[in-house]
Amino acid sequence: MDTTTEFQGKEEEVGKQIGINLRQFRTAKGITIEAFAKQIGVSKLTLIKIEQGEANPTLSVMWKIADGLHIPIAALLSGESDVSIIRKQEGMQLKSSDDIFVVEPLFRSNGFELYRGYLQPNRSYTSEAHQAGVTEFVTVMSGQLTVEVNQERYDLMEEECIRFKADRQHTYSNSSESMAILHFVITYH
Repeated sequence: MDTTTEFQGKEEEVGKQIGINLRQFRTAKGITIEAFAKQIGVSKLTLIKIEQGEANPTLSVMWKIADGLHIPIAALLSGESDVSIIRKQEGMQLKSSDDIFVVEPLFRSNGFELYRGYLQPNRSYTSEAHQAGVTEFVTVMSGQLTVEVNQERYDLMEEECIRFKADRQHTYSNSSESMAILHFVITYH
């Protein structure tokens, strides 16, 4: 079996599901696509392509959409069953526009989401502020990480964790020569 085709098929299915969910959430709130595009700073054409399942949004665009709708980012993804397993490198991947930072949505439940993240060596990724009440918990599973929040830097080594309010811009930096592998728990209050 061609695993590349299988993964692309899964990615296309997820892209279509994101589009369906986006349209449902947006219309349920009575927001036109034009007004929503203006509100979140994403082009109308991009939103149309996402809603039609013709484009998989970047991580930044997904955050803008979720924040604009005041929903968890995982609510835009397909539903879960009673038991779910996500194997290494088999889940949906949301990437920064330059592929420096990749996150895999793993699970969501009442008020929280779980992600696995990968930050390239000698690179940084800046995340825009999330909606009010969002808290991030980050554990370094492998490698090292520096998190900058409110102009304060926090250096973390393997198996160390940080918690911070994510309703402000924050930056993840990996100054090492190896990939940083992270686990994120994101809570909404």
